[in-house]
Amino acid sequence: MATKIRLQRGGHKGYAVYRIVVADARAPRDGRFTEKLGMYNPNTNPATVDLNFDRALYWVEVGAQPTDTVRNILSREGVYLMKHLRGGVKKGAFDEAAAQKKFDAWKADKQKGLEKVAADEAKAKKDAAKQALDAEKKVNEEIAKKVADKKAAEAAAKAEEEAAKAAEAAAAEAPAEAAAEAAEAPAEA
Repeated sequence: MATKIRLQRGGHKGYAVYRIVVADARAPRDGRFTEKLGMYNPNTNPATVDLNFDRALYWVEVGAQPTDTVRNILSREGVYLMKHLRGGVKKGAFDEAAAQKKFDAWKADKQKGLEKVAADEAKAKKDAAKQALDAEKKVNEEIAKKVADKKAAEAAAKAEEEAAKAAEAAAAEAPAEAAAEAAEAPAEA
């Protein structure tokens, strides 16, 4: 029986979530499987992998052939590195403790790299938000300046209009006052 480690689709339309399963190569993609090894969610950033490491290592060691995508997932999780290290232990190149130490060092280094990428991504996102905020502030300042200039022009026009009305009213009152004084002067005489 040819055994494969492959993905079995789940989730819903537009949001695929996969199970990592061991199945007979002749079984349909979403059909019968021998064992479920974990889950793979490519929709998150970075993709989420929940894997039973020991069982995946067992199946790789007994000869189960993974598909290309599953091979990449297992490689990123370190299954193939551990298989390689166990081969070195069997050949006597180093002992089990040294192999585990090398694997732990690789895992820690990988974790540091992932944390650095996440930190860089968060910093880039923060910088982009700051730049967007600065651009928005600049636009708001320009709008406020235009509004202030418009209000100042309206106030100047209104003051000019009131001054013209006052001058007109003063001009209309001056002949009336002169006529009133002229009417008073003959009455006094």
